Amino acid sequence: MLMRRSASSKSFILAIFLLAAFGTARAQWDMQQSGSTAGFRGIHSVDGTVAWASGTDGTVLRTEDGGAHWQKCATPPGAEDLDFRGVWAWDAKTAIVMSAGPGGQSRLYKTTDGCSHWTQERQNSEKDGFWDAVRFQTQDFGASGDQQPGVLIGDPVRGRFYTEVLIPGHGWAVDDSSCAAVQGEGAFAASNSSVYVFGSGRYILVTGGKLGARALLSPLLAYNDGTKGCLAVWLPLAGGADSTGAFSVGFRDAKHGVVVGGDYKKPNDSSGTAAWTKDGGRHWKAASQPPRGYRSAVAWNAGAKVWIAAGSNGSDISRDDGKTWQRLDDGNWNALSPPYIVGPNGRIGKLAAAAVKR
Repeated sequence: MLMRRSASSKSFILAIFLLAAFGTARAQWDMQQSGSTAGFRGIHSVDGTVAWASGTDGTVLRTEDGGAHWQKCATPPGAEDLDFRGVWAWDAKTAIVMSAGPGGQSRLYKTTDGCSHWTQERQNSEKDGFWDAVRFQTQDFGASGDQQPGVLIGDPVRGRFYTEVLIPGHGWAVDDSSCAAVQGEGAFAASNSSVYVFGSGRYILVTGGKLGARALLSPLLAYNDGTKGCLAVWLPLAGGADSTGAFSVGFRDAKHGVVVGGDYKKPNDSSGTAAWTKDGGRHWKAASQPPRGYRSAVAWNAGAKVWIAAGSNGSDISRDDGKTWQRLDDGNWNALSPPYIVGPNGRIGKLAAAAVKR
């Protein structure tokens, strides 16, 4: 009888512990009512109050009240079967979405009326092409409005990464100084964050593949000379398979950045999942305490002054510029734009106020 009572007590204590742990994990992100079952890989927060999300089946959502309500946008004509893996917005009215897919399934659409109507801006003319990300210069570097310099990145075509640049006042143009690729190299369309833009023609692209992960600094960024080639830097991240490499890159200023990745087929393997730089991406060091598995997205939370990384087995936080990472939660996530996070099956979360406090 004593043994039974003791075992029962232990089971009760364990149950309480597990419930508390589960509640703590979920409390890091306040789950939003998206009203959708789409798989989301695109998210962009304009200011915390206004945010846009994008995903499968031509789905685009928008909130104007900090996530209290998410509005389903009109689907661009002919885009019902497209996978919108990238979205970038400037306000509640103006945004651009990018679909990722082979050949002509890669497209750009833009709205200027709060997503009631869309105009097709671009369509991939390369039958073997596949677009991975569309990003614009952040306001942290002085740009503003929907004429920020932008970069559209796609997998290599004829040995070079497909690259278009948006030059304010001149529109989109194919970049003749696009970066050369090594055998089997590609970028990942996992979170619309495989490229980071510092200015017109100035960007860093991160890649992966069997030969390993690289950071490619554009000629203007690396040398201030568009006639030179890209500066290629090998990254201390996972390699050896098509499913490995660098998936996401972010910077908090012109010098300090973080890259995350790993092997998406081994989501619980923490080796080679994060690295950091303090010289604008010319040199990188592996995190001494990495995230707990493959990470598809990383972003700087300026308000809390922390880095957040997310992937299919959870999210992590770094308070020391990417050198060490600690568990935030165990959810299934794809992409980040603080305070929002998105994942499969309509999952949208908003960072809880107390989640990043010490």
